[in-house]
Amino acid sequence: MIILRNPADLKEIISKEKEKLHSIGFVPTMGALHKGHISLVEESVKENDFTIVSVFVNPIQFNNPIDLEKYPRTEDADIEILSGSGADAVFFPSVEDIYPDGQNPEKFDFGGLENQMEGKFRPGHFDGVGTVVKRFFEIIEPDKAYFGEKDFQQLRIIQQLVKNENIPVEIIPVPIKREADGLAMSSRNMRLTKEMRQGSPEIFRILTDAKSFFQTHSVKETKEFVEDRFSKTLLKLEYFEIADEETLKPVTDKSGSGRIRAFIAAFAEDIRLIDNLSLV
Repeated sequence: MIILRNPADLKEIISKEKEKLHSIGFVPTMGALHKGHISLVEESVKENDFTIVSVFVNPIQFNNPIDLEKYPRTEDADIEILSGSGADAVFFPSVEDIYPDGQNPEKFDFGGLENQMEGKFRPGHFDGVGTVVKRFFEIIEPDKAYFGEKDFQQLRIIQQLVKNENIPVEIIPVPIKREADGLAMSSRNMRLTKEMRQGSPEIFRILTDAKSFFQTHSVKETKEFVEDRFSKTLLKLEYFEIADEETLKPVTDKSGSGRIRAFIAAFAEDIRLIDNLSLV
């Protein structure tokens, strides 16, 4: 596996691969890699001739400076876990490499996708996400790029970005990878205290029970069910939303709706965890 830090070196390698008519798969990450990331890499390896993984903690998508400061940086461990994944290259750019003209996020119109859920609680977040992903697409020019469904709203945002900007890349969704107890894999999990690690799987248990409850109850009743369940846990519910998968707009009446998904954000002390589950 090639370790790259310079965009020019990366572009040279990609150019040679494209001369061979090799397809390029891309997995963007912020490091602190786990099996969820590796599931994305494995999908890319199966579908492409050359797979590149980026590791970059994007400063302009963090609303909370403390969260950015505390975000795990584990470069040596990331290289080790990637070395057995089948990835062909890993790219560790600097902030200056990605933002040579300064850390100024572009302003995007994602058709309202950016205003729902995470957008309400993290203003400007998706402008930061869109800016960095667009930048990586310009540098790497992949044929396919892989995004996990744990960040389902982000996935929809990227799909819209590609459509709006006419970027010739296929976005491949990859299902959520979970721990044995159901907790969605996340780099933030390594920051959980022992007590909170034991209590955090309740998020997925509540989501699963809500899915069953939803089959015979209204949206309003399901929300009340979830709020009540959370009140009996160590976790603090930030939001629970039932939304249309396409538009991400809240669903108030499940009759006549298309694909519906439940979205959740909760705090385990100061650590914010998100998850989601298809309901219909």
